[in-house]
Amino acid sequence: MARVVVVCMANVCRSPMAQAVLQHMAARERLSRRLHVGSAGVRVSWPGARIDPRAEAALRRSGYACAPSRSRQITAADFERLDLALAMDHSNLDALRELCPPEHAHKLRLFLDFAPERQGQAVPDPYYGDTRGFDNVLALCEAGARGLIATVARGEVFS
Repeated sequence: MARVVVVCMANVCRSPMAQAVLQHMAARERLSRRLHVGSAGVRVSWPGARIDPRAEAALRRSGYACAPSRSRQITAADFERLDLALAMDHSNLDALRELCPPEHAHKLRLFLDFAPERQGQAVPDPYYGDTRGFDNVLALCEAGARGLIATVARGEVFS
């Protein structure tokens, strides 16, 4: 089983949205036994916080169930258990690089590296914006998730 964590700043908007989309797509493609998805944040101010209501609304409008998880901070110990840590933006990726033990650095990537024609791009933080920002994030989460699910379906190893 591949163990993946999606990481954003506070783990209340982007990463739980990506987690919900990935879990939905994995279940739809009958890959749930081959892919375990979690989410975390690099600077979690309110550990245990629920998903932002605007993020939850965007997910529900598109037919996704929200992941039941609560916000949590990623730790150096997490990298021992993970196969892949996917950052939502370059700042998050930099924070992961600082935290990650060197022997696990190969596990770090941007989430959109799995989206065709979006490699190297960031998923913008919608927190200070309006509903359109959350809808945009959802579309980007779907693009990255489709690519990751296709990779898992092909049996490719994350490296």
